[in-house]
Amino acid sequence: MSRPRREPGPEDLVRAARASGVTDERLLRALQATPRSAFVPASHRASAYVDAPVPIGHGQVTTQPSLVAMMVAALGLTGDERVLEIGSGHGFQTALLARLAAYVVGVERWADMAEQARANLASQGVENAEVVVGDGTLGMADRAPFDAIVISAAFPEVPPPPAAQLRPGGRLVQPIGPGGRERVELYEKSERGLVRRRTVAHACFVRLQGAYGYPPTAPFEDAD
Repeated sequence: MSRPRREPGPEDLVRAARASGVTDERLLRALQATPRSAFVPASHRASAYVDAPVPIGHGQVTTQPSLVAMMVAALGLTGDERVLEIGSGHGFQTALLARLAAYVVGVERWADMAEQARANLASQGVENAEVVVGDGTLGMADRAPFDAIVISAAFPEVPPPPAAQLRPGGRLVQPIGPGGRERVELYEKSERGLVRRRTVAHACFVRLQGAYGYPPTAPFEDAD
């Protein structure tokens, strides 16, 4: 007699992250404890625990969970950091960062997406993260300096404002490229500015839009 088919769950994303080389047990526990099904559209909840992107509207998709884990792991968070996230989507990565850092502010260009991310975070009891609407390429000067920054969209270089808002010794992760075929790079802030440390992964990302990115396809709304 065959066994009943097991429904996919967070443990499948943990397994995928391990297979991608993530060894940070604290991060893996956060991945296990953060239900991705609470951060994807209802129409895609059945595939929430498949290690693949999910469409979220406006031509955007979520980042593949194992890649999220690789990018977050590269930040080397220990628990007391202030983190800037550029491109919050529906808030899954925001929630992971909130479990690993003291404070997270996410910048999302689409107001309806930011509203959904806030609702998703609230439903999971996340209190140390906020999502604002605005141009992520400008960073968030009134919340700076940051100990870590993660940019979830592609551009050939790091936008100057977020780089300036990173404290000395802080880390920044961003996909570098034209959008569609990138190197996800880890940088560290030194006295000379950003220093590239290593390539985290090769991946495909949507383009980073804004004053220091590609021309926006629609107007930005004012930050909250």
